[in-house]
Parts: sequence; structure tokens; C-alpha cells
Amino acid sequence: MQETLKKLSERTPLFWLNPDYGKVEEQLPLDMADILDAEARLMRFAPLLAELFDEAAEGYGVIESELLDIPVLAEKLLPGAKILLKADHDLPVAGSVKARGGIYNVLCFAEQICLEKGVLSPGDNYRKIADKEIRALLGKYTVSVGSTGNLGLSIGTISAALGFKARVHMSSDAKEWKKQLLRSRGVEVIEYDGDYSTAVAQGRKESESDPYSYFVDDENSMELFLGYAVAALRLKAQLIQRKLLPTPEKPLFVYLPCGVGGAPGGICFGLKMLFSDAVHCFFAEPVDAPCMTLGLVTGKNDAVSVYDIGLSNRTSADGLAVGRPSAFVGKLMKGLLAGCFTMQDDILDVYQKLTRETENLKIEPSAAAGFPGPQEVMKSGFCEKYNISPENITHILWTTGGRYLPENT
Repeated sequence: MQETLKKLSERTPLFWLNPDYGKVEEQLPLDMADILDAEARLMRFAPLLAELFDEAAEGYGVIESELLDIPVLAEKLLPGAKILLKADHDLPVAGSVKARGGIYNVLCFAEQICLEKGVLSPGDNYRKIADKEIRALLGKYTVSVGSTGNLGLSIGTISAALGFKARVHMSSDAKEWKKQLLRSRGVEVIEYDGDYSTAVAQGRKESESDPYSYFVDDENSMELFLGYAVAALRLKAQLIQRKLLPTPEKPLFVYLPCGVGGAPGGICFGLKMLFSDAVHCFFAEPVDAPCMTLGLVTGKNDAVSVYDIGLSNRTSADGLAVGRPSAFVGKLMKGLLAGCFTMQDDILDVYQKLTRETENLKIEPSAAAGFPGPQEVMKSGFCEKYNISPENITHILWTTGGRYLPENT
């Protein structure tokens, strides 16, 4: 552990294999039934989402991304390997991986209010939530969140569209264009000089003092987590179409950019529930903000911060600029996550540019964090340890943001 901590503190890129991988000793707080329930709720809301957003109408209200072939980019990343890209950078409505979890969390809150107030009954067409009377009811409530950018875009956009008052508390890392986009969608943006933790703490404190305010807690929300986990069901359908359903002998290796841990944790959880030993997930973090790696390596989860080991938490990957990981996700990942790796910002910039040049895909720097994964895992000894033949692996790079990225960025 000491050698790993030394590398982390010195900002040296590393690949860490989780020694607890596969050791799920305690009863998990969620299971497959919870994921299926989340998917069913999203399907109930699909007619409403199709009415509220032109972008969602094309998919009949199902907000999903494509699984793409990237032959030119793949050959540059790991020659001869089978590499696909899960294009969450292009998710409709929110333009990032946060679309699933963020939108789902706010829909849960809206459903709860409507059912409790008797304006919605089981079996109703949820399009009625767009009616003036229900919008007026929801308008009495405020939905708020603390964010470095993409979660704020997701929460703010869906909240305002449903009629809620929407407030997004944004850290100093947040990009100006994301703030402007939120304001153009009717969302109030509160800016802070501090980092992600500051924005979350202030947002939570403000919300607690208002009985009509609901705070979306990126660090602890079960609803947020389950919304992300639904991605596994959607990916399974895409893999079936391609005749690529994994087995332990022909597994998936999935590379997920990681900030506080909610989105990658939810996706990893969903994939492990579906595919068990036929999938192996890896988290990717910047060398200046490896909060989840640090929490897992030390076993301290949110009781340790990157500041404690002398790191700046400053990175061009704004969505990953988090100093302290989610304790909930860290504990859950202890036996489910295969490993973590870190990279320097200049690598992210190179991969962002390369992705545009080779595949004409517009992604944020943070969305490229997983790209070193296939090459790094091949050098790590993981395949030898688990007796996996490299030629049998399907690698999936999971991108996270980019749809609304300004052209000159």
C-alpha cells in the first residue's frame, strides 16, 4: 500500500489491482430487483419525457446512447483488440452519463409528490404530469444539487422542465459554458470559489432549512445510483444485437471515468449484477484527483481526501475534480471493482483530440479518462491472474460528456 500511496502523492500514473476483488462478504443493500424497478419507472415516464424534450422524442422518451465501433481509434489504443465505445457523451437532454441518474432521481421525487397529493394514480399515463395543474403543484418545490458541471446540467434541466424551481450549486471547477447553458434553461446557478465538496455542503445546508426543498445527494442517493445502474440493462440489449453477450471465458472489460463515484459505481454495480464474472470494471481518474483510488487503497473511503496526500484536486477533467469519494459507493465497490488507474491531464487532451480526428466524436477531456485502460490492463498482470486470454476480451470505453461542448473548446 505504501508504494501505491507514494505514487499517488507524487502524481505518478499507476494501475492498481483491487486485492479484495470478488470478495463480496456482506449482503449488498441493493439487488437486481431494484434495477428492474428503476427501469420500469423510467418506462412509465417515457411518454412524458418524449413530450417535454424534442431530443428524447426520437427514442420515444427512452434516453439512451449508442454502442459504437471505433476501428481507427481502437487500433491506435491497442492494436488488434476488440474495442467499442459506449457513447454516453451524447446522451440526449443532459449530454452526459449523468442523464440517467440525474433525471431518474428527479422523476422519483416528482412521482412521490404526485402520488402523495393524489394527482396521479398507478396505471395513469404519466404525460398528465405536464398538465398545468400538476406543474403548478411541482412549482411549489425546489430541487437543488451541488456539482462540478454535468450532474448540475442533468438535475437542473429535468427539474426546470417539470416545473420545479431548480438551483445548482457549482464549484470553481465548473466550466462557464455549462453555467450559461443551465441559466438559458431556466435554472438558478450559485457559484462558489471552493471545490466540489464546498458546493455540495452549501447546497445541502441550504436545502435542509427549507421544507419544500429537495437536495439530490451525489454522495449518498440510492435513486441516483439506481438510475445509473439501468445502463447495464440497456448495454445488455445492445450486446445481444451484436451477438457479444459475455461469458467468463469471453469477458467484457469496461473502463469508467470516476469523480465522486456515483455514475461509474452504479454502472459497475448493474453490470456485475447482470454478468457477474463475465465483466470486469475499472475506474479511471486524473493524477491530481484520484479520490476513489485513494479511498479504496487505504480502506478509508470518504475519511480521506486527496488534499491529505498533498494533491491539488485541479484538473482539466472538471467532472472528475473531486477530493473525497462517496463512502456509499466505495464500500459497495470493495468487492465489485477490478481496479483503478490514473493519468495526467495532457493525456486526456491528446485522447480528446484523437477521438475527434479519428472518429469525429466530440467529447470532454474527462470523457477520455478510460482510454488508456485497454493498454494498461494488458500490462498489469490481471489477465494472467484470472486466466483470461487477451484475444477473447471485448473492451468498452465509457464516455461521459460532450454533446453540448462548444465547438471552439
